[in-house]
Amino acid sequence: MIAVAAVASLNYSGAEQIPGTIRIWGTPQMQTVVDRWANNFDAIHPSVRVLPKLLGTETGMAGLYTGIADVAVMGRRATPKEIMGFEWVFKYKPVEIAILTGSLDVPGKAPALAVFVHQDNPVSQLTLAQVDAIFSCERLRGLTAIESWAQVGLRGAWAHEKVHAYGFDTETGSASFFKTVVMNGSGKWNWPHLHEFKDAQQILDTLARDPAGIAVSNLCYTNPHVKPVALSREQGAQFYLPTRESLITQSYPLTRLAYAYVNRPPGKPMSTLILEFLKYVLSEAGQQEAIEGGYLPLNAISVEEQRGKLR
Repeated sequence: MIAVAAVASLNYSGAEQIPGTIRIWGTPQMQTVVDRWANNFDAIHPSVRVLPKLLGTETGMAGLYTGIADVAVMGRRATPKEIMGFEWVFKYKPVEIAILTGSLDVPGKAPALAVFVHQDNPVSQLTLAQVDAIFSCERLRGLTAIESWAQVGLRGAWAHEKVHAYGFDTETGSASFFKTVVMNGSGKWNWPHLHEFKDAQQILDTLARDPAGIAVSNLCYTNPHVKPVALSREQGAQFYLPTRESLITQSYPLTRLAYAYVNRPPGKPMSTLILEFLKYVLSEAGQQEAIEGGYLPLNAISVEEQRGKLR
């Protein structure tokens, strides 16, 4: 069991009994966690019915702005188009609350992305600007294109090796997250040098056969012939490998979060029913249930920030 001391002070005692129904739409990968939340919240508030209908991430926001869902849960941040759809109906944006940290290495549970090189490659750390200069042709982080391993400091035979980049199909959610965090939102991939795969396992299997390769994938699919590199957000900043601790503290740059979205008109309080449910989700008990469902908890600072959005 992973300790949740970071949120241990945030116990949920429950408000006075509040009858009603909470309809939750969104990603099916959160079914186990949402079921745990629903069962335990129902035990505290017997007059409340929590009804999950997790048919797909894309249905979450649609359920919210059509009025047939009260909470949308997503293993990623809502896209601009999804926000636009809600805003077109209501003329204001939904409230976004981070509710979980994605997993380190559990498939389907918003696992962190990792940058890998071949086990024989001497490279052990890269800045996001360097990764951007390999995978993007626009390079909004300011570096020139990195095409050879000499450009990241390798010498000898490695200096003559060209960099071969492997990654997700650029239309996937993982590629979208990478584009936002690493490429500063640029959609201009380094097409001549990027090899796309629909299968994350295949990415690392291919890298295992190419000592000059570099890949973006998940730790779920690692093998003995590849290794993750430590990343830093900028030159001079600390480098972090993806670990449970670096994900929970959000110091690792490619940490992913899961979110809940609710409809609250500006200047008006959130409904007591939804407020209490989200307070439970952000409590010690709620975060522990997230761990048992394959995710990681938010850290104490994040929990306080998110609870501030409920007021």
